Amino acid sequence: MRAKIIWLVAISLAVLAGATVFILAWRSGWTWHNMAGKATVETRLAEYGPAARNRLSPYFKDAGLTYPPAELVLIGIKDRKVLEIWARQTGGPFKYVRSYPILAASGRLGPKLREGDQQVPEGLYQIESLNSNSLYHLALRVNYPNDFDRRKGCEDGRGNLGGDIMIHGSNGSVGCLAMGDEVSEDLFVLAADTGIKKVQLILTPVDFRNSQMPASMPDLPAWTGELYAQIRSALRQVGTLDVNK
Repeated sequence: MRAKIIWLVAISLAVLAGATVFILAWRSGWTWHNMAGKATVETRLAEYGPAARNRLSPYFKDAGLTYPPAELVLIGIKDRKVLEIWARQTGGPFKYVRSYPILAASGRLGPKLREGDQQVPEGLYQIESLNSNSLYHLALRVNYPNDFDRRKGCEDGRGNLGGDIMIHGSNGSVGCLAMGDEVSEDLFVLAADTGIKKVQLILTPVDFRNSQMPASMPDLPAWTGELYAQIRSALRQVGTLDVNK
C-alpha cells in the first residue's frame, strides 16, 4: 500500500511539473510547435506570411518598390530607439520604406565589449539565421561578433565577447532589440522573402547622417572612431531620412 501511495504521489508531481512547464512556456509566447521543436522557417512563413505581406506591401508600393526587394538594409538607431527599413531593386537606389519603434534595448550608447555588459552591439552586421522557435516569438539572429569585433577584442585582450544577439518579438530585452510580436513577424517574413544574405544591418548609437555623439559620453575604446567612420560611410550609401517629416 505504501509503495502504491508513493507511486501515485510521484505521478501527481510529474503531471504538475509538466503542467507548470506548459503554462510558463505558453506565457512566454511559445506554441506547441516550439515545445515540440517542429516549427521551421517554412511553417512560420505559412503561418504568418500572408498577414505580414499584406501589412508590408502598401509601404513598398508607396516607396515605388516591388515586394520582395532585391536588397534590404535595417538601420537600428539606439538613442532614438527606432529601426528603419530601406530597400532597393537591382541596380536602383535605396529607398526608405518605413520605421518601427524598438520597444526595448538595454545598455547605453557605445559598442558591446564583452559577455554580460548588456550592451546592444554597434557596427555593420548581417542576419545570420532566422529563429522560428524563439522564446520571444520569432527572431532574426545577428552575426555578432563579426570580424571587426573579434579583431578589436584580440587587440584589447578581451576574451568572451558575448553573442546570441537577436532582433525578436516581445517587449523586453537584454542586449537585443525587442520589437513586439507582430513586428517580429513582419521582419521575419521580410528577411526570408528577400533572402538573409541580401539583408544588411547597421546598428548605430546615433543617426550620424544628422547627429553627433553627445559631448558628455563616458570613455569609449580608442578604436570607436574607426568604427563610427565605417557606420557613417554605410549610412551615407543608404540615404538620408528627414526625421522632421
